[in-house]
Amino acid sequence: MAACVARRALTVGSRWWSRSLTGARGSRPLCAAGGAQAFPPAATTTSQRHLSSRNRAEGKVLETVGVFEVPKQNGKYETGQLFLHSVFGYRGVVLFPWQARLYDRDVASGASEKAENPAGHGSKEVKGKTHTYYQVLIDARDCPHISQRSQTEAVTFLANHDDSRALYAIPGLDYVSHEDILPYTSTDQVPIQHELFERFLLYDQTKAPPFVARETLRAWQEKNHPWLELSDVHRETTENIRVTVIPFYMGMREAQNSHVYWWRYCIRLENLDSDVVQLRERHWRIFSLSGTLETVRGRGVVGREPVLSKEQPAFQYSSHVSLQASSGHMWSQICGFNQQRNAK
Repeated sequence: MAACVARRALTVGSRWWSRSLTGARGSRPLCAAGGAQAFPPAATTTSQRHLSSRNRAEGKVLETVGVFEVPKQNGKYETGQLFLHSVFGYRGVVLFPWQARLYDRDVASGASEKAENPAGHGSKEVKGKTHTYYQVLIDARDCPHISQRSQTEAVTFLANHDDSRALYAIPGLDYVSHEDILPYTSTDQVPIQHELFERFLLYDQTKAPPFVARETLRAWQEKNHPWLELSDVHRETTENIRVTVIPFYMGMREAQNSHVYWWRYCIRLENLDSDVVQLRERHWRIFSLSGTLETVRGRGVVGREPVLSKEQPAFQYSSHVSLQASSGHMWSQICGFNQQRNAK
């Protein structure tokens, strides 16, 4: 997995995967975070289907969550829209949208051409297109069920005062692509359990969706815009493994009479095949325009070696990197996945 970090950009380049088994690809059901399977309605249907989630404490009890809506093919979802995440299965609510530039190397472009990055590796330069992402709140009841597949339980940021080097975190925030939203409605006035839900949203039955932004949400968005901002998204698929990278510039701090520039990055790995693969090792190279080169090598990522299967095809995690200059590059030559056979 090759990546390049600029002032506010992390680009994904070439990767090599080791794969040997083949198998028929099957359809992937949508799994609610509690464990129940839920299928969204087709874009052309007018029927309503109920969305349920399994109460794991009870083991066999299903609770009615709401009624599916037809996903939007055009336009965007409004603040207060309830949804089920199509990949990770958690319940959430839209806070506000972001317009990002998506650099998708899986899409052929007449303007694409080979370019050499500072590491000397070939990397396809592609033209970005505008794509909608959403800042969302995650239902706290679903966090335990997705903790092994996604580190979406917190968004980190630097302290507001310059003399602090501390990282702060707000739990239960995520960034969701438009196509990952499966919208639904609910008659519950507090359908999402999150400490910020009632602080940010107000129930208004005359509206659609019936949850509108409070002034506190607008003020919070404006105040924290610099470190919340999602501007660039990079995506590429190699050997049916799709990697999506989202970088966030967090700010600059002074340390020992020098400037330190911080970024946070979110990486999502998706297995698009029926074969089971496992992430075993990472090898990062981090180059700063100040002239320093740092190498990081180790087992897995964030202390895990995730398995990507047809039942749980995706893994998402976040991490941080600091540079001694205002820009630089970050890439990885090889990301190794170990092939495993499906249990039958």
